[in-house]
Amino acid sequence: MRIGLLTEGGYPYVSGEAGLWCDRLVRGLGQHEFDVYALTRSERQEARGWVPLPPQVSRVRTASLWDAEDDGVVYGRRARRRFAEHYGELAATLSTTVPGQVPGAAETVSRADSEAAPDQSALEADRFANALYGLAELARDEGGLPRALRSETAVRALERACRAPGAHRLAREARVPDLLTVAARLERALRPLSLDWYEDDGLGAVDLCHAASGGTAALPGLLARHFCEVPLLVTEYGVRLRAHYLTDPDSSPSIRALLAAFHGRLAAETYRRAALITPGNAHARRWQERCGADRAKLRTVHPGMDATPFAEAGESPECADPRTLVWVGRVEPAKDLVSLLHAFAEIRKEEPGARLRIVGGPADPEGAAYLAHCKGLAAQLFPDEADGPHAVGSNPVSFEETGGPELPSRADAYASGALVVLSSVVEGFPAGLVEAMFCGRATVSTDVGAVVEAIGGTGLVVPPRNPRALAEACVALLRDPERRARLGAAARARALELFTVEQNVAAFHGIYLDILSRTPARRVVLDETGEPVPFSAPAEGHVPGRWTESTARAAVRGGPGWATDAPVRATVRDPASEKAPAGTSGGPAPDASDMGPPAAVPLTAIDEPSAMASVPVTEGVR
Repeated sequence: MRIGLLTEGGYPYVSGEAGLWCDRLVRGLGQHEFDVYALTRSERQEARGWVPLPPQVSRVRTASLWDAEDDGVVYGRRARRRFAEHYGELAATLSTTVPGQVPGAAETVSRADSEAAPDQSALEADRFANALYGLAELARDEGGLPRALRSETAVRALERACRAPGAHRLAREARVPDLLTVAARLERALRPLSLDWYEDDGLGAVDLCHAASGGTAALPGLLARHFCEVPLLVTEYGVRLRAHYLTDPDSSPSIRALLAAFHGRLAAETYRRAALITPGNAHARRWQERCGADRAKLRTVHPGMDATPFAEAGESPECADPRTLVWVGRVEPAKDLVSLLHAFAEIRKEEPGARLRIVGGPADPEGAAYLAHCKGLAAQLFPDEADGPHAVGSNPVSFEETGGPELPSRADAYASGALVVLSSVVEGFPAGLVEAMFCGRATVSTDVGAVVEAIGGTGLVVPPRNPRALAEACVALLRDPERRARLGAAARARALELFTVEQNVAAFHGIYLDILSRTPARRVVLDETGEPVPFSAPAEGHVPGRWTESTARAAVRGGPGWATDAPVRATVRDPASEKAPAGTSGGPAPDASDMGPPAAVPLTAIDEPSAMASVPVTEGVR
């Protein structure tokens, strides 16, 4: 079958989210064809290039969410009226969403209220969906939306919605700078509406759209379903709505409330239209249910990880230093290394010979500042101790990074200690913890995110931000080597059973076939005379492998066949090449002042031939 893989800020680029998981999935399903539709977030990401792509990736198309270019589309009077109507409806659904209530979640109402009035939540969901698809149809008919989304018309519509009766308090308190910020964020999130991906030679030619995350990445899948009836599969290892709540804390309450309403409405619509939803863990599954996902559509698929690099460490646990604790990960405040250092101070009182190795580096300036703070705290808590007046002192806490002669890889970092510690206060799926399980190491972790689900009963779990409890659990395992060995062996067995690449690929292969078996066939197979071949393409016929007969050809019902020519650079739909300029038949010439300043929106989509997929990645300008 042909899969349209939808990504945002990740695959096929070298850096980004879910890139490694997508690459393993594509390579593991070599019997299928993949068209990758990628949204990029930064110039640096684009400059660093792609990872080498396997031959089953037949096409890659990209569109930018960060650049600013003028799409050159100017609407006439009727088009402006349609835009104002749909955008105003969308803004109204955001301003009436109660802050703190997740759109799409079940509401508790009395029996009398439920009988007297229709479900208000369902009505608002339909209102949001109609506005969203109305904007998409406008972009399809008239051209791109970026200039309109940045116009004064959009800001005025948003202001009217926030000042209208029924708007919640935070929406009414939004000031002009807040409205401008929200309008700019919405324009960026809605850029996929303006792309020319939703034709019979684009996403309309795939059998299934697979969104590698929710949010903006799933928006092209929603439009492919709306325009071409292509089924949608959504995979989330971290729910985007949850990520929105945890980021951008410096914005005003009005901005956060309106944007949270948009992300919540989009998540609810995505879950409602998806054929199946595959959360990566129970923690993400609970968030999806809270956002309105139907439990019948949910199938938990744990992320697949490569166990091969950790095999040697897992098969020789006796090589570990029995007095060393190891922490491995990305240094940032959410990892709460401060609590870990205070806990280690308590551990040293009970076990004076204990040592702590903190392995990892920061990913941004905030992480670098946090690392410097932790180093200073470690120097205060554990002064360098020397055996004599002429000896060099040493610190029981070391800050290291992989790649050097002492710790060439993460597997070597885990193998260096008998106990692996995780002290996070925020965590999605703990990939580092699973790596430690592959290495056969006992673990002590804080009870956050999907930690309990990952380790099961193979490790100790303590409350977050509790150094004393963390210290007591570590001391208990340091003093009991038999228990450490027993927990480590059980952890390795559990990880090999649940979290390998093979089980992840097999699960998605079955899910693809399941969705296609329940989806009406959208193509007709024609014989050499051009007549349909009866019963030639039932939905159940999408089995592993490619067709070998050369006499049959596929045609999209109601449109041209699959594109067989070389991929071309795709851009925003240009109405000037299809009809007379806007304004010649829809009334007077458009008023440029009404549509605001010229737009600067990057909606170029690069459609590279598959021959370019395996070229070496070049280092771009930082």
